[in-house]
Amino acid sequence: MRLAERRGGIVVNADSMAVYRDLAILTGRPTAADLARAPHRLYGHRDAAEPYSVGIWLREAAEEIRRAAAAGAVPVVVGGTGLFFKALTQGLSDIPPVPDEVRARIRAESEGVPPEALHARLAAADPATAARLRPTDPQRVVRALEVLAATGRPLAWFQARRSAPVLPPGRWIGVALAPERAGLRRAIDARFDRMMEQGALAEAERLAARGLDPALPAMRALGVPPLLAHLAGTLSLAEAVARSKAETRAYAKRQDTFARHQLAGFAPAAPERAEEALRGGATAPRPDS
Repeated sequence: MRLAERRGGIVVNADSMAVYRDLAILTGRPTAADLARAPHRLYGHRDAAEPYSVGIWLREAAEEIRRAAAAGAVPVVVGGTGLFFKALTQGLSDIPPVPDEVRARIRAESEGVPPEALHARLAAADPATAARLRPTDPQRVVRALEVLAATGRPLAWFQARRSAPVLPPGRWIGVALAPERAGLRRAIDARFDRMMEQGALAEAERLAARGLDPALPAMRALGVPPLLAHLAGTLSLAEAVARSKAETRAYAKRQDTFARHQLAGFAPAAPERAEEALRGGATAPRPDS
């Protein structure tokens, strides 16, 4: 926010769940006070019933970056989805769209199948892609099965062929926030407690009332499955909160690993040093404009 204010910037969302208007609380979307301080783009503009992907985000983000540049503003892209930043700065694989009938068939076949069994099914048909995916990530495993069924080619084949990046080297400065681990865990727990106080359970209840496909990305947002399980009577509220916090802490660890191994050119920086890093104090590409 300080960077956007100081540079006349526009904040562009790079969080795959903050795009959903149904998840204002559970994704910590910007408040009215935040919106008054600086313009924000790509927050809460999609319905939870609409599938969203890195390809859709990249097209939308590219347009917002173009508009910002045309207005003489600095785009400040911020969020927790590492794959979005990788696509923005390294290019994106051109994966053909999966026909609705194929998607429906694969999802029907996958419903109720344990995640490990789904991963084993993918490993038998597409070992290269399966090796890149965790057995505990059924959303991406099902996506790989859909692509294979629709195209006859492994997802890994498409991922090896990338488009030119929207932001090539030299056009951006990237920083990956690297908080101290113990403090981060405490902050995650405290943040979820605040979400509960702000009405996260009621937000999850409204989402449940829509009867959406549980495989939709919005239905897999951090905190949503445990709270839905509580509403269905299979978890106590305390258990749902504890599980949500634990899953968030695990996700934060994966974010850090992804940033260190996948985001070339993003300098790690403690939060209190981030602005210094963005001014060029860290090893990162300098913009040419």
